[in-house]
Amino acid sequence: MPAERLLPTTEAEDLLNLVTEIARNELKPRAAAAEEAEQFPRDMFTLLGKSGLLGLPYAERWGGGELPYEVYLQALEEIAAAWMTVGVGLSVHTMSCYALAHHGTDEQREQWLPDMLGGSLLGAYALSETHAGSDAAALSTRARRDGDQYVVNGTKAWITHAGVADFYTTMVRTSDDGGHGISCLLVDGATAGLSAAPRERKMGLTGSPTAQMIFDNAHVPVARLIGDEGAGLKIALSSLSSGRLGIAACAVGLAQAALDEAVAYAKGRTQFGKPIIEFQGLEFLLADMAATVESARATYLDAARRRDRGLDFQRQSSIAKLIATDGAMKVTTDAVQVLGGAGYTRDFPVERYLREAKVPQIFEGTNQIQRMVIARALKAS
Repeated sequence: MPAERLLPTTEAEDLLNLVTEIARNELKPRAAAAEEAEQFPRDMFTLLGKSGLLGLPYAERWGGGELPYEVYLQALEEIAAAWMTVGVGLSVHTMSCYALAHHGTDEQREQWLPDMLGGSLLGAYALSETHAGSDAAALSTRARRDGDQYVVNGTKAWITHAGVADFYTTMVRTSDDGGHGISCLLVDGATAGLSAAPRERKMGLTGSPTAQMIFDNAHVPVARLIGDEGAGLKIALSSLSSGRLGIAACAVGLAQAALDEAVAYAKGRTQFGKPIIEFQGLEFLLADMAATVESARATYLDAARRRDRGLDFQRQSSIAKLIATDGAMKVTTDAVQVLGGAGYTRDFPVERYLREAKVPQIFEGTNQIQRMVIARALKAS
């Protein structure tokens, strides 16, 4: 059964109808084949941009939709339900625009943000390194000031859209002052000295390129510094609080898709003279799946509404990411079980959903990190 949504305005309802139409007609029919072939659907991001869906939570002044996060996340959920690679890509792009939108100067925003939100430019977020994943303050990619340029050297790891992005919101070390020595650069994807390593060979999200990005004496204009020198870690962590809500919404969309497939199969599959959905063992399994999906959706919406009202939402964001991604792992696993042997084959999408459900528990801060954030907030209360 499709998700039931309580949206704040008729305009939001119209937007979700548009998103659902694009998801049903443009995204879902292509997803399985593209994931099988490991093809990145850049044209889908162009379509989303032309449809006004790449900048939903950002200001109209810069080409955004200026919509509440509550609405943006539900649109994102619908997209992820149709094609997780595109949903995650939209979430990453939105997070990649965050630093410029919230910490850039008006001149910087005027120069770059309209194309970023309009679909001409696709973004990537470059924070992690092989030795600095959860410990972001330990990053070592260094930017040395040389006149009106920064000379950047180092390697970023696990970068979504690596090699295909037009810009990389990149955290670099500009001094040795620990977490206070990190700055944010908006790096042009065509920068000389910037290159992508071979793509990671992943178990899921195979249509989404993930790789290391290598900076080898890459010259980045000082004009592309976002915020002050030394403010990069604060910008990064603020970006992640919002980005985690995006991943939570994607995870709920994936779980909803798995639930829908399981219910449809259970209604159509007959054993012992009746549909298997009539057997209590399956009824209870499906009921638990539905409860998990709706609980996770309510959790991310609560965090989004706090964000929309200007309240602190960091703890709620971590809770939403934790609950939604753990829930997606459970629901997709159970969906395979409902379909039995058929669920283990590539003839049905639930095996792909299961493979795709794992990585949301890892990126945007592992779920162990989310538990640390939640526990720290409890101790401080």
